[in-house]
Formats: sequence, C-alpha cells, structure tokens
Amino acid sequence: MAPRLQLEKAAWRWAETVRPEEVSQEHIETAYRIWLEPCIRGVCRRNCKGNPNCLVGIGEHIWLGEIDENSFHNIDDPNCERRKKNSFVGLTNLGATCYVNTFLQVWFLNLELRQALYLCPSTCSDYVMGDSIQEEKDYEPQTICEHLQYLFALLQNSNRRYIDPSGFVKALGLDTGQQQDAQEFSKLFMSLLEDTLSKQKNPDVRNIVQQQFCGEYAYVTVCNQCGRESKLLSKFYELELNIQGHKQLTDCISEFLKEEKLEGDNRYFCENCQSKQNATRKIRLLSLPCTLNLQLMRFVFDRQTGHKKKLNTYIGFSEILDMEPYVEHKAEPSKSQTRKPKCGKGTHCSRNAYMLVYRLQTQEKPNTIVQVPAFLQELVDRDNSKFEEWCIEMAEMRKQSVDKGKAKHEEVKELYQRLPAGAEPYEFVSLEWLQKWLDESTPTKPIDNHACLCSHDKLHPDKISIMKRISEYAADIFYSRYGGGPRLTVKALCKECVVERCRVLRLKNQLNEDYKTVNNLLKATVKGNDGFWVGKSSLRSWRQLALEQLDEQDGDVDQSNGKMNGNTLNKEESKEERKEEEEELNFNEDILCPHGELCISENERRLVSKDAWNKLQQYFPKAPEFPSYRECCSQCKILEREGEENEALHKMIANEQKTSLPNLFQDKNRPCLSNWPEDTDVLYIVSQFFVEEWRKFVRKPTRCSPVSSVGNSALLCPHGGLMFTFASMTKEDSKLIALIWPGEWQMIQKLFVVDHVIKITRTEVGDVNPSETQYISEPKLCPECREGLLCQQQRDLREYTQATIYVHKVVDNKKVMKDSVPELNVSSSETEEDKEEAKPDGEKDPDFNQSNGGTKRQKITHQNYIAYQKQVIRRSMRHRKVRGEKALLVSANQTLKELKIQIMHAFSVAPFDQNLSIDGKILSDDCATLGTLGVIPESVILLKADEPIADYAAMDDVMQVCMPEEGFKGTGLLGH
Repeated sequence: MAPRLQLEKAAWRWAETVRPEEVSQEHIETAYRIWLEPCIRGVCRRNCKGNPNCLVGIGEHIWLGEIDENSFHNIDDPNCERRKKNSFVGLTNLGATCYVNTFLQVWFLNLELRQALYLCPSTCSDYVMGDSIQEEKDYEPQTICEHLQYLFALLQNSNRRYIDPSGFVKALGLDTGQQQDAQEFSKLFMSLLEDTLSKQKNPDVRNIVQQQFCGEYAYVTVCNQCGRESKLLSKFYELELNIQGHKQLTDCISEFLKEEKLEGDNRYFCENCQSKQNATRKIRLLSLPCTLNLQLMRFVFDRQTGHKKKLNTYIGFSEILDMEPYVEHKAEPSKSQTRKPKCGKGTHCSRNAYMLVYRLQTQEKPNTIVQVPAFLQELVDRDNSKFEEWCIEMAEMRKQSVDKGKAKHEEVKELYQRLPAGAEPYEFVSLEWLQKWLDESTPTKPIDNHACLCSHDKLHPDKISIMKRISEYAADIFYSRYGGGPRLTVKALCKECVVERCRVLRLKNQLNEDYKTVNNLLKATVKGNDGFWVGKSSLRSWRQLALEQLDEQDGDVDQSNGKMNGNTLNKEESKEERKEEEEELNFNEDILCPHGELCISENERRLVSKDAWNKLQQYFPKAPEFPSYRECCSQCKILEREGEENEALHKMIANEQKTSLPNLFQDKNRPCLSNWPEDTDVLYIVSQFFVEEWRKFVRKPTRCSPVSSVGNSALLCPHGGLMFTFASMTKEDSKLIALIWPGEWQMIQKLFVVDHVIKITRTEVGDVNPSETQYISEPKLCPECREGLLCQQQRDLREYTQATIYVHKVVDNKKVMKDSVPELNVSSSETEEDKEEAKPDGEKDPDFNQSNGGTKRQKITHQNYIAYQKQVIRRSMRHRKVRGEKALLVSANQTLKELKIQIMHAFSVAPFDQNLSIDGKILSDDCATLGTLGVIPESVILLKADEPIADYAAMDDVMQVCMPEEGFKGTGLLGH
C-alpha cells in the first residue's frame, strides 16, 4: 500500500469502532493528522504530501545558504551591448539576411563609396528643422541612398555593438525568412545603385560605382591563317570564376583567361581572309577596378535534374593577389590539389566562400577618415542617447531585482525557521501558496485557502494533503504582508465533516453484510399487500450504487467550491458533469414514468418484502417508494392505448397506399423522358424526395409518420415557374424528380394534399410526316431563375475549401501509380466520398409535412431549393478513387503553383517537370487559382512528367536544392 494511503487509513482507523455521536476533539485532530511528526531536513528529501507537518522540499533549498546576486535577475549586463573600443559595429541577422549584411559591411569598408553616398543630397527636409532634429518623430529614410547613408553613419559612429538593418531590408522588399543567392543580390543592387546615382549632378557621386567597381576586358579572336586580331570591348563589375576541378584561386583565374580553339564546325569567319578559318579566342583584361569582385561559382545548374547544386570544394586564396601577370596574360596554370591545401601566413582556404573582394594597392597614402555629415551625425547622436538611456534603465532594473531578491532572501531565512508549529498555536496554509512564496520567478500573491474549504466553510478533511500546518507567528507575518484568507485556525477543523465521514465509513463496513442479508430476503415470496415495487435494474446494481453514493458522501470528490485538489474546475466542464449526473438514474428511479408515477410495464419491476425495502432504504433514504397496492400512472395508460391505436392506423394507411400505388412503391415499370412511352401523351412530376420519404413510411409505418402532402413547390422558382428544362430532366436533374403515370397521379391526388400540379405533355406539330414532336411543361420554364440556379451551382463549385480532387500520373498515355511515395494532404481516417451524410435525428424535411394532417406545410423559398440541390449535386458528383490515383485536399482560392507543390510531394515530380491537364485542357498559368481554372471538387487531373528526378543522395560534396526558386522576383531590386 502506498504511504499516502497508509496515512489516510491510519487517520481514520478509529472510525471503525466509534459511533458518529461519540466523535471527540481528539478524533477530529487525528483525522486532520496533526499527530504526525514533522519531517527532518536532510533525512526527508522530498515533501510528504500526506503529512501537513512536513515543510521539507517545498522550494526552500534555493534560499538557504549564500546566493549569487546574479540569480535574482534575468537581465544581461547592458554594457555587453556596447561597442568595444576600436572595434567594428555588427548587423543583426533578421532570419536569413546574412547575405545582405555581408555586402553592407563590404560596401561600408569602401571609403570612396561611403564618402560619395555621404555627399548625396537628402530629402528629409521635413524631418530636419533648422539645425535640430524633430524630437517627437523617428527618422525614416525615403530612398535607397538615404538608407545607406543612415546605416553607414551608424556603422561608423554608433555606440551599439550591432544595429538593425530591417529598414533597409524592408525598403528592398526582401523576405527575411528566405535564403537568396548572394551573387545575384550583389549584381542587382549594384545595378540599382548605379541607376539611382546616375541622376546626381555631382560627378564624384554620379560615377562612383563605375570608378570603384567597373573594369574592362576584351574578347580577342586571332585568325590562325592571317594572324588578324579582332576585339570586342566589354565592361565588367565582377569576374565570374568557375571553381569546379580547381583548388587555387589562381587556377580559376587562369581558366577564365585561357584560350579557346575555334575549329571544325565552330571555325571563325575572318574578314581579312573572307572565309572560315581556324582561330583562337580568349579574354584579355584591359583594366581592373579599384575594388575587384571575384564571384566563385559554387552553384551550378544541373540540366539532368533541373536543379541547382552546390560545390563544396576547398579554394585557396591569398590576402594579396598579384593581377599584373593576368592583365598582361602571362599566367601559367598551376597543378590542382586533391585535398585541402595547406594555408601559410597570408593565405586562406575555404569551402564556403562565394565572393572575394580585393582592393587596389597604390603608392599614395590612403584616406582613412571619412567625415559623417552633420545632420547624419545628429541622427547618430540621438540614437546613441537612446541607447545610453536604455543602458541606464536596464541597469536600474537589474539593481531593483537584486534588491528585491536580497530582501526576499532575508525574509525566507527568517521565516522558514519559524514555520514549524510544534505544540504552539497553529494555522493551516495552502501548500501551493507556500511554494509560490518560495518561487523567485513569480511575485507573491495574497493567500487563497478557498480551494480547501468544505460545504460548511471550514477546512475539508480530505484537503489536508494539500495544506501545511504552520506556526501562528509565521501566519501573522504572512497575512500582514500579503493579505488574503480565510485564516484556518484550530477552530476551522470541521466536526460535521468528520462525523459524516465516520457514519459513511461504518456504512461501508456494514455494506457487505447487508448485501448478503438483502439477497436472502429477496428469495422469500411476498404475501398480501406488504411488499414494495423495486426496479429490476436497481436491484441488480444497488450495491454498486450504494458504494458510489457513500464515496461521494465520503468527500472523495467534493465540488462544493467548484474546485478539485486545489485546481479550479472549468465552468463548462462542471456544467457537463452536473448534467451527466442529473441524467443518471438513482436507485428505484428506473420504474418512474415521465409523469413521476409508477410505470405501467411490470416487466421492469418486482415486489420485495418490507424487510428488504427497509434495508435498502438505509442506503437510499430519498428513493421513490411504491407499495404493492399503488396503481400505475393513469396518464401513461391513456397514452398507451392512444399509441396502439395510432400504430394500427399507420399500418392501415400504409397498407392502403401500398395497395393503391404498387409500382411506385416497388419502383417497377417507371416511365422515362428519354424513352417516352407510346401509350400516353402526359406524364406528371413529383419530387424524388417525396417518393423516398413515402417509401420509408410504407416500409416501417410504426416508426415513421405518414407523408400527408406532395410539396412540388420545391421544384418551382419563387415566380411559380419550373426550374428544369426537358433536356436537364433527362440527364443531370433526373435524380431530383420522379415521373408519375396519369393513373397513379389520380390516386396521389386522392391520398395526398398536392400544392402544385407539374406535368409534361407530348404534342405533334406540323403537317409533315413524320411530324415534329414537342414537349411542353406546365408550369413553363422560368429562364431567369434557371440561369440563376446554374450560376449559383457553378459558384458553389468554385468557392470550395478543403475539397478532394484526384491526380493521375501518366506515362506513355497510361495511368500509373507510384506506390513508393505516400499520399499527403489526405485525411488519415476517411476520404470525402466515404463520409456518410446522415440526416440528424429529429430533422424534418422543409418541403413535406410528416406529422398530423392538420398542420400547415412550411413555406418554401428559392434558397431552400438551392440547399436541396447542393446535397444532390454532392451525391451525384462523387468520384470513386481507383488504383493509380492520389487524393489531395485543395481549396478554390489556392494557385496552380501551390497545387504543383502538393503534387511534387505526392509524386516526387518537380513543378517545372509537371504537365497538368483537366478534361483535355492544359493547366499552365501558375498564378491562376484552381477555381478560375475550372478545377472543381472530385475533379481528376492528369499529370505527365517530363522526366524522373535523379537521386543525389550518394554524390559527394553536392547539396541538392529541391524547391523551385523565385529569386528576387517581386522585390525592389527589380523595380528599377
């Protein structure tokens, strides 16, 4: 037995021999376990929940002893955010913007570019008022140049260790969560910056990009026959170097400049020779920029897979690059290395570097000082002031937290030693509150003992496990400092609960004996009128019911305060539980009729002797009592006779209607519009729903109410016109109507109330033999409402969410299934076509009255009909998934591109390899929504893949990029 259960049993052992009226104060204190010895710190390692005197392991260990004052706060030293002397300022990575931060730092270190940007005129005149900054407004740059100006000024003179570039990133429209190609970003931004600065009047500003980053080379072609040399001059802002197969940067440059032979079909047409000749072609560097950008082409396009792949090979490069041999084109290629090259002083090796930036060395002394313009410096000073204010605020918060922690430390050390009550006056306090008092992470709230009260507003005996007994001295200090209540002194021990518990425990011990006694009494035959009626179900389960009732009275689950075990119950849960308890039948309530009297069914009850009833009444004093002479409920007798009469009447009606309309009931010999019968020129129409409901009644007349009327208004529009064409009634709308023979129609009019007559008449028109056949409906078709209905149906089909469609993968015009790939986006339990659309119990069709004939039929509207139509459409359009298909859940407003991503996961076919079609129509517009493309629920889309995707899992030093790339589409980099 668990220790807690042993404690509880020991606390109530006296109740086995003590009668309720004999309970004393000593018994009460025993029940509240005040007699238990307190636990000793060091011996008891964790808190004993069953012992109210145990004050060990409630959170005191973190306070006893010396404490580092840094543990009193979670605020980092604000000076850690301060820029160190002679160090650079960093940039915050906003998610996946490291490529932006890298280039910002590179461009910032270009002093000429920084100086030129500082010279750009600013448009923030509304922010600058005279010589001062508007204090109430934050500065927001308006152009790319202003963003760079402000960022560079902060990088130069900020007191912060790092700054936030989010304004610059937002101005470019970049997605901070998407990793982009750094080289592409560099090219696009330099192009954007050059275009922006080209409008400046100052030539030093206007031409800075070309002066710093633009070089020139020539494509040189030499004829092998005559030696004629032709040149094509070109400017460059970076050199794109192939690194595949190389280990040194010099090798990459040599390959970029190497000669290419033009021979065979690739011969060169020489203007001098006037014929095609063998020739050589090469790139000749003519001039190098002040800042040389070398792009290492780590990402290459794999034509076989349609993906980019990354080359992770090492490349060695030196800090100083001698480009003079390459400008003169005298470089000899070096041998490539097979392993990571050894890097000496001044050289580096990297397998991740994708761009190298070199600055031109000159004999002139470089200018290392760039002055920040006054208005920018004022903005920086203001930001530095904010930073200093923040540092002071954080330091003060740290100090306050430390002071509070020290005060709490002293309080705990003082009070924890005085918590044990011993023999002095005591009080009970919630264990949860004591733990929160000792918790340094949360502020201490007022004491709340309400969760531990019984229905008499005293301390519940069963809540003692979540309470602690403390000294009155400590309790006085707690309540004076924190408040709360109610205070639970020795007077709060509840005698009423203890006495009741004592009574219940005695009954529990007596229950087994009484169970045997009642069983023996039930064997005796009851004579005369001395017996009592008891429900058979109650007799079978009375012992269990008594035990459960005693457990509830025992206080195992006490919900008098709306709380259980110290936790507040959810109000909705409490209501539900109470409702379930109310619905559960108590003892002998199983023979109560709805009117609270004795039920009329004798099969559900039996007579027991008076002695047996007296025993049962000890456990169920509030049970309904029915002596043997008590008559059954008179109202139930009347209703029983009426029910029998109604059942007989329903059977008679059903039999008469079945006999009168045998073919309609058995669905035999039914007329068809597409194959009009020869022996009649008139057919009548009723709703198919009417026929189905009528057949249900005829089959089970005692379970269903009779169908008393034919509601044909459901087939008509609000103007009284027919909603179907003759053609639609032979096809898609045929499931909504039922055709009736003239003879059957006469019988229907006798048996049912018909609101509207709908019929189709066949007529012969013209003198030509054979004459033309026409079909005329009464009432006539309403074209406007018919068109509106069709439009509404189409809108419903194109405004769906989470609908199922099917995808076939086609190879050589054959549909196949790739079993190795699991289905995605499909319900784990059932697909849509497997879901049963059961009508809720008690729901009545709006078009037909199935109750007593005197009740008026409900009003039918056009919306009712549309809702009815939707159900039929859903049933008729369902597609049964076959082998070789995959079901996907889609919505009408998602794009074709998003569908392709789903298909990629389901079939392992990349989006650009997917050729999709539906009903012969090619789906190609990735930005169009599925609704506009005509994809409706239950559609079947054919997928034809250009070629399978290769597996790169075994390739060394290659990382496959699987997702389709958008690049910088939609950003400000392409807006110029």
